[in-house]
Amino acid sequence: MQHGPAVRRRKLGAELRALRTSAGLTSGEAARLVGWHQSKVSRIETGASGVKPADVRLLLDVYAVADAQLRELLLVLAGSDEGGGRHHWWHAYRGVLPPTYRDFISLESQASAMSTLETSVVPGLLQTPAYARAVTRAAVGGLDDERLDALVEVRLARQDVLRSDPPLELSAVLDEAVLRREIGGPGIMAQQLDRLLEAARLPQVRLQVLPFAAGAHVGVTGPFVIFSFSSTSDLDVVVLDHLTSSLYLERKEDLRAYTEAFNTLQIHALSPEDSLDYIAGISDGA
Repeated sequence: MQHGPAVRRRKLGAELRALRTSAGLTSGEAARLVGWHQSKVSRIETGASGVKPADVRLLLDVYAVADAQLRELLLVLAGSDEGGGRHHWWHAYRGVLPPTYRDFISLESQASAMSTLETSVVPGLLQTPAYARAVTRAAVGGLDDERLDALVEVRLARQDVLRSDPPLELSAVLDEAVLRREIGGPGIMAQQLDRLLEAARLPQVRLQVLPFAAGAHVGVTGPFVIFSFSSTSDLDVVVLDHLTSSLYLERKEDLRAYTEAFNTLQIHALSPEDSLDYIAGISDGA
């Protein structure tokens, strides 16, 4: 797969097609302006083939795209190593991370907001080092210490998005099972609950607990993540994790369904203030 995973190729192509249309150009006219065959523009826009960052830059210039944030995002989707921002650090772990995980991190690093339902474990962005190590060891069997250390480093490095300027806006709904499931032993779990209390007080984090008393809910089918982008909603995506792969849902009807589901979960969950008290009570052994 050339120049990045499929989800990024498709999203990049769709956005370039929209920008071309806004510029009042046909694919043939755009191709002539950059000296390509029309079929190359079509393959890029459909995500059928990869595209180099330099080619994306050419198209953005032709389409007169001046928005620096949007330009940077699209270049990152094309695999660019240039520029600042909160991205590219994971390239050092290419030999450790599968393509789907690299794709997830690249989207996370550029998203403006992330909404997540977790039903089993604490979200990776809020995990302590010891908890992350215990979860990783349990989830990926047969790891040697070196590879385990690298995966934990990646998990912790991802958390920088919450400290960036601007930070990622994180909205998380945690099933009570996440708080009750003892991972790594009581000491590690106590530290993890304290970390949740600390994170929940950050202005960029909205943390809510869905208690067992809420009964059955729309999230019983499993956890999910919604990435949102301030530059354009066309890049928004839902991610569903499986044991050996991740599924990316990009259709507007899927995004609408999962957004509505998340909003419903927030309504049925405890308020952020009550969630803090609930977590503190569990931490104190209540």
